[in-house]
Amino acid sequence: MIVGLGNPESEYADTRHNLGFACVYELARRLGVQIERKRWQSLVGRSEAGGVWLVLPQTYMNLSGRSVAKALGDLGLTHQRLWVVHDELDLPLCRMRIKRGGSGAGHNGVLSLINSLGTDDFLRFRVGIGKPSRTGSPAGRNYVLGRFTKAEAARLPSIVDGVATALELAIGAGVERAMERFNRAGALGCEEIP
Repeated sequence: MIVGLGNPESEYADTRHNLGFACVYELARRLGVQIERKRWQSLVGRSEAGGVWLVLPQTYMNLSGRSVAKALGDLGLTHQRLWVVHDELDLPLCRMRIKRGGSGAGHNGVLSLINSLGTDDFLRFRVGIGKPSRTGSPAGRNYVLGRFTKAEAARLPSIVDGVATALELAIGAGVERAMERFNRAGALGCEEIP
């Protein structure tokens, strides 16, 4: 099951915090899957050929874990079969890191998943959004819920395309292959913005 994290209302559509949604929508497009069915307080789609569920929780970021835990339970899947795509402050824009486990690092969606599942042992596709340039609060609600700058937005097609390619590679050839190819600078095909 591949989960994209984000917030459901249109006002959040183009924000940094919704990058997980954008990447999973692109994967769905490539797989020929419509993510429109309502189930588990989420929008869902299924790729029969790939054997993959695509899930976009509609509970708001801070409650994502509830819908994901329900989906895993209903499908009879363990947390080891969960892949989560989310924005990451600790990585520069145009950088991704695929990893299993670890803390939520202050990301409320990931923290909700850890709390609801009772474990941090799930795969993450951490997509960098960089940190705000101003000093003070590192995340700043306004930053993650803010829109990309013009320079950042110009890089989004490469980022979304690269993450979707990484997901396809992980589905087809395995997570290790995706990690080898995408856990390095330049792998998303755009210049990093710290």
